[in-house]
Amino acid sequence: MIREYIIQNWAMLLLLSAFAVLLMTTVFLEQKMIKRMLFLIVAIFLLSVCVFAEFHLDGIGRSRGLRIVLMAVRYSATPLIIAMILFTLTKKARWHVFIPAVLLVIINVVSIFTGIVFSVSETGALQRGPLGYLPFIAVGGYCFFLIFVLFRQSNKQTAEIIPIVFLSFAFVSGLVLPFVLGRDYAKIFCATIAVALFVYYVFSILQLTKKDALTGLLNRHAYYAAIADDPKDITALVSMDMNGLKTINDTGGHAAGDEALSTLALCFLRASKPRQSVYRVGGDEFIIICRRTSESEMKQLLERLEKSVSETGYSCAIGYSYAAGGDKTIDEMLKESDEMMYAKKEQYYLAFGTGACR
Repeated sequence: MIREYIIQNWAMLLLLSAFAVLLMTTVFLEQKMIKRMLFLIVAIFLLSVCVFAEFHLDGIGRSRGLRIVLMAVRYSATPLIIAMILFTLTKKARWHVFIPAVLLVIINVVSIFTGIVFSVSETGALQRGPLGYLPFIAVGGYCFFLIFVLFRQSNKQTAEIIPIVFLSFAFVSGLVLPFVLGRDYAKIFCATIAVALFVYYVFSILQLTKKDALTGLLNRHAYYAAIADDPKDITALVSMDMNGLKTINDTGGHAAGDEALSTLALCFLRASKPRQSVYRVGGDEFIIICRRTSESEMKQLLERLEKSVSETGYSCAIGYSYAAGGDKTIDEMLKESDEMMYAKKEQYYLAFGTGACR
C-alpha cells in the first residue's frame, strides 16, 4: 500500500520536499511565514495520504464507514488549506478567515451520520446530499477572496500579476475539473495546489530584489529603473511623506514605527490602480508613478489615498505633479511634487506647534 502511494504521488512528494528545503534555507522570508508555509506542506501531504486511502478502500470494496470518514476529512481539509493559504499569503490576515472553514468541518462531521453533504451507497457509489455542493461553494468563495486580496496588495506590475493569474488558474481548475473528470480529480488536487504554491513562491522570491523588505512596496532601485523606462508614458507623480514618524519611534520604539510604515504602505497599495505603481524611496518617503493616467484619474487616486490614510490614525503629507502632454521632465515633476508635499508637511507641523518637518 505504501509502495502504491509513493508511485502515485512521487512527483508531488519530490516537489513538497524541495519546497520544504528551500523554505528552511531561505533568508528572504519572515520566520512566521516560513512556519505557515511548512505547515501547509505537511497539510497537503496528509491530505494526499487521506485521498489515497479513500480511493484504495473504494478499489477493494471495503470499510464503507471508514470511507465516509475519510471523505469528510477530504471535504473539510480542502477549505481549511485554502484558508491557510489566505492566512499565509495576505498581509494582516486575521484568524477569523478560518471561521467559514471550521463551520464547514462541523457540517461535514454531521454529514457522516446524516448524509446532508455526502454519503456512500451500499454499492460504494458517492451520493450528494442536499448540501452536496456546499464544499465547492466554500472553496470558490475562499479562492475568489484570496485572489482579490493578493491583487489589491500587489504593485500592479506584470511580474506580480503573472503568479496571481497562475494561482487563479490552479484554483479555478480545482473547482471546474471535478465536474469534468469526476471524483478522480481528487487524486491530483494535492499535486495541483503544491505546484501552484511552489510557483507562486518562486516568483515571489525573484521579485524580492525589486521590493522593500519592510513594506513590500517597490524599492528605490526599482524606482530609478521605472523612470528610465519610457518616461514619456509617465503622466503624474505623487509624493508622500509620513508625518510624525520620529515621534512614533521615540515614544513607541522602532517596532511601532515599522508598523506605521507598513500600515501606510498597505493603504497606498489599496488606493492604487493598474498603471499606478507605489515605491518606498526613503525611510518615510514614498512615490507613486502614474503611467497614461488622466488628471481626473490622478485626482481620484489622491482622494483614495487621503481617505485610506485617514482611517488608520496616522498622517502623511501628499504632493503631486501632473504633465498634461508630457511637457515636463521627470525631474521637474518630482521637484514640483516634492515642493507641494513639503509645504503640506510644514503646515502639519506648524499646526501641532513643533516647527519641524521631520
